[in-house]
Amino acid sequence: MGTESCFQNLLPFAAMVAATCIITGLKVISKAAMSRGMSHFVFIVYSNSLGTVLLFLVHIFSPRKKRIPITFPTLGKFFILGLIGITLVQNFMFTGLDYSSPTLSSALSNLEPALTFLLAVIFRMEKVDIRCFRSQIKILGTVVSVLGALMVTLYKGPALWASHPSNALVGPQLPPLSEPNNMFSSASSWVIGGFCFAVVAAATAATNVFQASVLKGCPSEITVILFYSLFGTLQCSVVSLIGERNPNAWKLRPDIELAAIVYTAVGGSVFMYCLTAWCIVKKGPVFVAMFGPLGVVIATLMGAVFLGEALHVGSAVGSVIIVSGFYGVVWAQSKDREFDAGCAGQLPLLQDHSQI
Repeated sequence: MGTESCFQNLLPFAAMVAATCIITGLKVISKAAMSRGMSHFVFIVYSNSLGTVLLFLVHIFSPRKKRIPITFPTLGKFFILGLIGITLVQNFMFTGLDYSSPTLSSALSNLEPALTFLLAVIFRMEKVDIRCFRSQIKILGTVVSVLGALMVTLYKGPALWASHPSNALVGPQLPPLSEPNNMFSSASSWVIGGFCFAVVAAATAATNVFQASVLKGCPSEITVILFYSLFGTLQCSVVSLIGERNPNAWKLRPDIELAAIVYTAVGGSVFMYCLTAWCIVKKGPVFVAMFGPLGVVIATLMGAVFLGEALHVGSAVGSVIIVSGFYGVVWAQSKDREFDAGCAGQLPLLQDHSQI
């Protein structure tokens, strides 16, 4: 019995490690495809189209639930979700990857919990009492995370450890950042990439808050995700047709380009949703959020092995600062839940706490 219980407790941990590896691998393989010359506009359209088809198949074979009444207000919500969560997020994310690296993307993605917390406070989904120690930790953690993100973006610093170009498995190598002729160009690209990832973090936070509101009135999560993906795909198609005018760019090659599209569709659109949703049910959203900083470590290792990237002082120190602030916010939120449970007489987690 003890062994079985231990195994059940380890399953959510293993699932979230797998989910974090999937999303980080998505950034690395898409960076590799773009370094071979693939247009990110083409990548977004093909990967989202395939992902939508796979989600439709999942929806067909999933257990039947109550149907969502398809009204104009409901379609409008799905349209906004697709606009913010897919069109805005993915175009800025892949533009940022084009200018910088998956390591920077993973570092700045740790801003998402803090920004989500800020939006939740603004829309009164989260309570804040400035006199309460837990609320003070939340605010301090948010500020620290922002400062860490600014450091990662604006200060790169010398390389702590450099991977030899011959160790890179995919993609052409860029000139070293220390070369005088390329220093200004590289620094500018790093800042542009950081700005793009900051926009991604803000848009993702807005998507999290808005999606939580939409899901309250929808009995089927997979249906919401399907329409969300469908509208995002249609919007991205319009943007990509305007942004990519070269007909030859739309021709796929059966190499890293095709592999990146299939991986993103299967891993990003299907498995990420399933693994994360299952862990939220089993362990709650705080448990899932705590695995965000792991992406920085995985991205650094993957970037060094597959892309021949170096680890810089700014990325290392800034990531530590971001993680410190992030865990401060997570710790305070977990203590809030313990406090609410105690006030409610140790009621079950999913029971209504509206009387508190």
